[in-house]
Amino acid sequence: MSHVVVRSIPIAARIGVGSAKELVARDKERAQKVLNGIHPHGPLVSREARSRHHHHKHHGTSTGAGAGSGTGTGTGTGTGTGTAPTGSGTGVDVTDASVTYTTSVGVGSSATKFTLLIDTGSSNTWVGASTKYTPTSSSQNTGNTVKVSYGSGSFSGTEYTDTVTLSSSLVIQKQSIGVASTATGFQGVDGILGIGPADLTQGTVSNTSTVPTVTDNLFSQGTITEDTLGISFEPTTQTGVMNGELSFGGTDSTKYTGNITYVPITSTSPASKYWGINQDLTYGSSGTSLLSGSAGIVDTGTTLLMIASDAFEKYQQATGATMDNTTGLLTITNEQYTSLQSLFFKIGGTTFELTANAQIWPRSLNSTLGGNANSIYLVVSSMGTPSGQGLDFINGFAFLQRFYSVFDTGNTQVGLATTQNTDAETN
Repeated sequence: MSHVVVRSIPIAARIGVGSAKELVARDKERAQKVLNGIHPHGPLVSREARSRHHHHKHHGTSTGAGAGSGTGTGTGTGTGTGTAPTGSGTGVDVTDASVTYTTSVGVGSSATKFTLLIDTGSSNTWVGASTKYTPTSSSQNTGNTVKVSYGSGSFSGTEYTDTVTLSSSLVIQKQSIGVASTATGFQGVDGILGIGPADLTQGTVSNTSTVPTVTDNLFSQGTITEDTLGISFEPTTQTGVMNGELSFGGTDSTKYTGNITYVPITSTSPASKYWGINQDLTYGSSGTSLLSGSAGIVDTGTTLLMIASDAFEKYQQATGATMDNTTGLLTITNEQYTSLQSLFFKIGGTTFELTANAQIWPRSLNSTLGGNANSIYLVVSSMGTPSGQGLDFINGFAFLQRFYSVFDTGNTQVGLATTQNTDAETN
């Protein structure tokens, strides 16, 4: 068994919507982009990209990452000036998301701290939207220009290479960063920490094919030994607090219970282009089937648990919930809540139980939705499209708060495990 070096950084979740209807609309829009195969960012995309990078190095240096072998337990197996890049487009990225994650990142020597959005759906790292970037002794202006368009924001500026510090044990030398001269859609943060596959940087930096990401360079510089990202969340009852952790290079065994179930990326498109898996979904002890053998994705950028419209209708009927016109979410009475049963997700050889409490929006956060403080809202929502189209569900933030997740690029698989918060009654 190879030695695995795991380094972790804390992250904070932010609910970035003005109303529940906006949250539902964003999640549906994001689902439609995935259904249309826009901006794919799964491990198969990353593997194809790195195969190409083996022959086309950034600035002629060897900074690409290779695929590590899995360990863990489980049941599954050039400088100079140039013209600005013209690549732009609408993608599935952090600016589409209703829930976002931030972490504090140091840039330079001595480091200036920037609050950056963490995005698995884009790969450029950049700063300067709010806090000014000041070059230091480790900073080098490459003379290249950078331009990236996101789902509902953009930035443009100059490429530098610099020392990037994610934590005391996660320090990256000569990391390519963008320094924004203009940025729109990023109020309250300083930029993005892009941890998607490097292929998503194609066309964003002048005179450059693709740019190695922070994960690529952590791997190539030997800081981490596995091309794996573990994510831990705790159920969120208030916004802006540190309630999560990213583990680069492996998993953090203190954050989950039991074994991790690993499953291969589904072969069903379009879910196969993302972090896609197959699962069965049933409701209650009687085993009311909502989805069977269905393909969907695990996605940190989706807030709710999204399911196909026909599965949603079965869920609504089984729970007796009614649609709340103010929020666009299903709502149930206190009496109905006492009889609300669990959802069961059969993934690989393991069944994961999403309890009744996990199916409701945190009541302490009802005001963030524009909802009634005394109401009970469900976090299961309809994607607006029927099952059988290659995207029957999205296991979003509401699901991931209750389970540990592993995004294993090197072995093209997803891992899930229970945590101490799986059965929590915090909502």
